[in-house]
Formats: sequence, structure tokens, C-alpha cells
Amino acid sequence: MMQQQHSDNAAKFIADDARTNWHDETLWFVRAKRDKAAHNIPEWEALRQAASDIKDYTLNHLDTYLLEFEEKAKANGIIVHWAFDANEHNQIVYDIIHQSGITKMVKSKSMLTEECKLNEFLQHNGVEVVDTDLGERIVQFRNETPSHIVLPAIHLKKEDVSATFHEFLHTEKGNNDPLYLTRAARVHLRNHFFTSEVALTGVNFAVAETGSIVVCTNEGNADLGVHSARIHIASMGIEKIIPKAKHLSVFLRLLARSATGQPVTTYNSHFNRPQHGKEMHVVIVNNKRTQQLAEPDFKSSLKCIRCAACFNTCPIYRKSGGHSYHTTVAGPIGSILSPNLDKKQHADLPFASTLCGSCSNVCPVKIDIHNQLWKWRQLLTKEGYTPPAKTLAMKGMANVLGSPFLYNLSGKVGRWVMRNIPFLVNNKIWNPWFKQRDMPKAPEQSFRDWYIKNNKS
Repeated sequence: MMQQQHSDNAAKFIADDARTNWHDETLWFVRAKRDKAAHNIPEWEALRQAASDIKDYTLNHLDTYLLEFEEKAKANGIIVHWAFDANEHNQIVYDIIHQSGITKMVKSKSMLTEECKLNEFLQHNGVEVVDTDLGERIVQFRNETPSHIVLPAIHLKKEDVSATFHEFLHTEKGNNDPLYLTRAARVHLRNHFFTSEVALTGVNFAVAETGSIVVCTNEGNADLGVHSARIHIASMGIEKIIPKAKHLSVFLRLLARSATGQPVTTYNSHFNRPQHGKEMHVVIVNNKRTQQLAEPDFKSSLKCIRCAACFNTCPIYRKSGGHSYHTTVAGPIGSILSPNLDKKQHADLPFASTLCGSCSNVCPVKIDIHNQLWKWRQLLTKEGYTPPAKTLAMKGMANVLGSPFLYNLSGKVGRWVMRNIPFLVNNKIWNPWFKQRDMPKAPEQSFRDWYIKNNKS
């Protein structure tokens, strides 16, 4: 099986100009909403700093707070499990379901279970999994992965959804009315909610002080699933811990504003203990997070609260689409998390960036994303994970940029070629840069030549 490359996947996405432009404009609209919401909060930067400080402190004392959470959760009647990796997580979830004699599970959005490939594992073992987030259900029907961590079906238009629902829900062919399609989805999902005995949710925040978890949704599907089912399973990465309940106010004010420009997520549901006669399980997952934690350059990436603000602002993500990243978490944050999981498979992702810094500017917990992208590039190149041709080209470029003589000479040669032999650079085979761009007109002289000529002082 050939290793996927972001550039190849992006080329397929941008082949459809209309869809690419629509995707770009839609996500920039969400980014603009984020800016308006942030500017309405005078203390916005203070909130960001507070959230960053809380996360920094928690990561430095993660062992203490995880054990405190376990102790308090068990005292509340919650059954706590620990999973070293994705395989252990999936097996724990399956054992809970299998031992209860259940064959169907409803699931609300959880990027951790996507990371662990839980759906495929359970379905392979005879458990039907129904994603109940509308976007997640749409991509599940289509046998696709989410392309965005907050807006999982953002790559699809209403016409695509209509065609999908016609195929799987037998809705009226060609009816693209969003209200009609949403009602069809509600009728379809309601039956699954009321007939499933187990519901799985993710965890947005886990409070060490109280042993409780908080799940944030806009559709209420997590609540309906949990309260209808006999067993609630919550899958939680170790980085989701915060020390005290009072810290929630900081993160809840940042999360929705950063994600969609809303003042607050529609449902912020607190689960403290199982309901009478029911079970509640929390599966705490490592899956190489402690490996990331041990890296000083990349440790702060674990502060991420999965708002996707960096997706919505990133010019590369907006133009190339989420599936071009061939990993669970796409975009800038995914490009600094994924190499930790598999350097060889994801070595291309830190290079899918302009290093413009917009991702770091909008991050609500002040992760220095663009700096980490740059550091990953250095590390992956040093360890031999980048293509030899690219490594050689970069070494050659370093020599040119490090020598005033070579720099001036190459500039003169380049301008001459562009003016006199343009087909050498206006060529998709020899000049990959030309594949999606028009080459600019060659200037008559360099800035240095112009400066020498005009600087008479």
C-alpha cells in the first residue's frame, strides 16, 4: 500500500475549483465569526493566558490530577479503566458491551475513538455502531472519515447530503431543503437512541476535583443517548484533565467562541455519577500522549481543546480540505500531533503549512503551533523521514541563501531564464510550483540593483 501524501490528496481536492472556493469561503466565514465573538470580550487575551497557564500547570502535574480524578470518580460510582494504547481502549469498550450482551451502540462525536478506529473494531466484532452527531452520521453513511473536528461534513454540500440520504434513508430524490433533510435525520436517529442500551461519548473536560466529566455538543445527541441507555462509556485522553471545577468557566467561554463564534456551546453536560440502576464507565487513554509530553518542544500541543480555530484560519487547510491530511485530526494542530503517532506515515504534514502563524494567533490556549511545525520539519529531516530529493534541494537552497555571490548570480540567471526561455519554468514537470500557480513576470532588475542605482547618499 502506497503511503499517502498531503500534496497528492490536495491536488485531487483542488481539481474542483468551485468546491475548493466554497470550502475556503465557508471556513473563513466561521473564522470571521470567531473574531467578532472574541472582540466582544474585553478580557479575551486574559482568558487565553489563563487557559494556557492552567493547561501548562496541569500537564506538569498530570500524574497527580489523573490519580485524583480516578479516586473521586470511583467514589462517585464511576468505573474507571486505563488504556495504554488504541488496541487496549478498543478491547475495553468491546468487553463492556459484550459482557452485557449488547449488539448495538449509539455514539456521539469523539475524535479519540476516531483516532483509535473504534468503529471498525466494534463492527468487525459484531457490534453495530451508530454515530448520532449529524455530520458524523453523514460521513459514516458515506464510509468517509470526518474532515474537520467540529464540522465533520464541512467538505460536503447540501446536494451531497441529499443524495446520501436518498440512498440510505430513502428520502425524496433531489430534495435539497436543509429543514427536510434534518427532519429525516431526526426521525432516523430517534429510533436508534431509544433502542440502544449503550451510549459512548467523548470527554471535553474532566475535573480532577469532582471526578466528573463535561461533554459539549450543539445537538444534544450525547445527552439523549446517555439518558436513554443503560450503560454510558466515556472515552477520554489523559490531556483532558483540568484541576478544579472553577476552571471550567475559563474554557467554556473560550471553546464555543473559538470554534463557531457562539457565546457558548448549546449543551454543556456534566456527568458526575451513573444514574440509579445504570452504569458509567470512563476509559482513560494514553496512546503515545506521554511520549509527546516528554518532548519539551512539542509538549504544549497537548493543551489543545479541539476547537478547530486553527483549521478555520489556515490557508492550506481551507484550500486543500481535511481529507488531504490522511490523519484523524487534520489542519495545523493535527500536523504537530500526528507525527508523534507515526513519524514515517505523517512526515509530510508539518510541511503542509505556510508558517504564517495565524494558527498560533487564534489558538485559545496559546499553543505555538507554527513554531512546532517548524521544529517538526527540522526533526523529521534530521532523522531521514523527508524525501531525499527535497532534503538535497533544501541543502542547495541553504548554500545559495548563505552566499551573497550565489544569491545574486542565481537571481540574474533566474530572471534571464524567465524572460528568454519561459517554458523551462512554465512547466508542471520541471517546476512543481507551476502546477497550481501562474509564474510572475520577471522584473527587469533585482531590488539590490535598484537600490544601488537609486541610493545616491
